Amino acid sequence: MDTPPPVDLFYELSLPPFLDRDEQTLFQEALDELALADELGFHGAWLVEHHFMPAYAHSSAPTVFLGAAASRTRRLRLGHAIVPLPYHHPIQVAEALATLDLVSGGRVDFGFGRGFSPLEYETFGVPMGESRTRTEEALAVLRTFFAGGPLSFHGRHFRFHGLNVVPRPVQRPHPPLWMAAVSPESFDIAARLGVGALVGPFKPWFMIREDIARYRRAWREHQTDPVPGANGALAMTVGIYCHEDRRQARREAKRAMEWFYGNLLDQTAPILHRLYDGYEYYRRMAPAHRIFRHAVHLRALEAMGMVVVGDPEHCRARLQALIDDGVDRLLLAVGAGAMPSERVRASLELLAAEVLPRLRPRAP
Repeated sequence: MDTPPPVDLFYELSLPPFLDRDEQTLFQEALDELALADELGFHGAWLVEHHFMPAYAHSSAPTVFLGAAASRTRRLRLGHAIVPLPYHHPIQVAEALATLDLVSGGRVDFGFGRGFSPLEYETFGVPMGESRTRTEEALAVLRTFFAGGPLSFHGRHFRFHGLNVVPRPVQRPHPPLWMAAVSPESFDIAARLGVGALVGPFKPWFMIREDIARYRRAWREHQTDPVPGANGALAMTVGIYCHEDRRQARREAKRAMEWFYGNLLDQTAPILHRLYDGYEYYRRMAPAHRIFRHAVHLRALEAMGMVVVGDPEHCRARLQALIDDGVDRLLLAVGAGAMPSERVRASLELLAAEVLPRLRPRAP
């Protein structure tokens, strides 16, 4: 029998105002959910990095949280992503990543990107116009570190010689590498760099389908051999809630899904309405943003392929359709981070029992 494709979880560590919980409760409940996911056979869990986004994301120190998750799990892979490389020193990223790989027994996936928050760039003192050059140079530093030996690098942004950087990661030659991809051009860059592409919940499915095809074409153009751990893979985040009763699923998920995607649009608004060097695509999306802002309700989100809500058969069919259309790895935001933990846990158990085992790999 064919092995079902890997299915991961995705967390922002949200704290919506309509849920009666504080930050400590949020963190403990999320760790409990990851421990359950580990027992249920989910493949991995991903945690983002955001700053200064109250309610939407309280994940400003993901390596600390993932270190705690490593101690609560045994098999679950830990996705450290997206790390905004432009405002992190790559040596510190390398040290933290290697430490996390060690304490987890070699279970880390590493995802990087440019970030999209003007406030984060301003606060950390980095010009947004340098986002692409800093990201690629930081990645070059990381790859030099992975190669072993004293670390030397002489670039535009980083210069050092003969550094003995420790510790070293468990995985060889390195943890799997992934890059956040939003603009069509970013899929070209991910393929050229030879890393997997991480697709966030920013765009409707008909646009992502085109991005997938573009990524595959670019991969064939730039890569002759697959990169260990990435293999030209494409992973996509989708909000999901599964319940035995389809109508009950919709009633319980409506507020959570609409809150999450409404807040996502609010967080991206600053970059959509002012032109920043290197972020021209976001500016071009501004008209669509205004349309989406008036369409943030469950029915429209489902129609755009951004959420999956329903009974096990409905969820299985929708997830299988994504796999068949080119998604290699599903990142499920169960309850969109805006539902009570007991409902999230029940949905995890239902997905593991009745959906995941029935998913099939994409036909060759």
